[in-house]
Amino acid sequence: MKAVVVHEYGGPEVLKYEEVPRPEPKEDQILVRVMAAGVNPVDALIRSGMFAKYEKDVFPIIPGADIAGVIDKVGSKITKFEAGDPVFAYVSLKGGGGYAEYALGTERDTAAKPKSLSYVEAAAVPIVALTAWQALVDTAKLAAGQTVLIHGGSGGVGSFAIQIGKARGAKVIATASTANQDLLKELGADVAIDYTKQKFEDVAKDVDVVLDSVGEDTLARSYGVVKRGGFIVSLVARPERAGLDKHGIRGAALSVEPNSDELAQIGKLIDQKKIKVIVSQTFPLSEATKAQEQVATGHTRGKVVLKVADEPK
Repeated sequence: MKAVVVHEYGGPEVLKYEEVPRPEPKEDQILVRVMAAGVNPVDALIRSGMFAKYEKDVFPIIPGADIAGVIDKVGSKITKFEAGDPVFAYVSLKGGGGYAEYALGTERDTAAKPKSLSYVEAAAVPIVALTAWQALVDTAKLAAGQTVLIHGGSGGVGSFAIQIGKARGAKVIATASTANQDLLKELGADVAIDYTKQKFEDVAKDVDVVLDSVGEDTLARSYGVVKRGGFIVSLVARPERAGLDKHGIRGAALSVEPNSDELAQIGKLIDQKKIKVIVSQTFPLSEATKAQEQVATGHTRGKVVLKVADEPK
């Protein structure tokens, strides 16, 4: 099969498009014929060696953890799926990544593809939607009638977080640049803040929850807008105990986990038209380097997806 492979840590140029053996599923694994693969910032962090000190003998690496495709074969212990099922998944990087014509998943990380989505759209969902869900629902316990401030509302996680917040019955305040103010409104934000023109703390006050995907100064300025007893979830830094204690609030850093049940719940919201998926650009698998360079700008609207195969008719 064709795949994009990393043989050494480095910049986007270390991504090599080449022929590799097709994986075989173990008894608890699912082999998926990949139609599309999502591209995420973490893919570049892994490629550049950010986690190298925790890993030994990792090469070759096939990057990518978001896939959508059709099940080709299942192991003997698989009971939820069978060959021919359309699925999407957040797969383990250790089991062989998503930038390939075939990838391995498990029942824990795979769910039925939402019927209303193309494979390209479905591949844009898993990691970012699960991140938003686990931040707002599992960690911050966002409830109806509460107010949430979402930093970076036009990006991958932010675009899902706005819609999950609205589906939970919350008031949503979101930040983005001038060019993305229309997108924030389209996604359902009640208040859209242009961070290039105004300070979010002049608009957002006494919020129940903050979702931070920016860190540094943005995180530091966020403590003061949360009401006592409220919650800050950061995707990029650990909230400081001193800042939390000073304002009487709670905080956590989030690391997303595969979860097929939550992915299925998100899929239902998508099919109910409560969540829309924004894909701004697609690239063929052979141009994974260009796709990662686009994501590295930090200004992707929605998601970038690799188109691996033509959609089945």
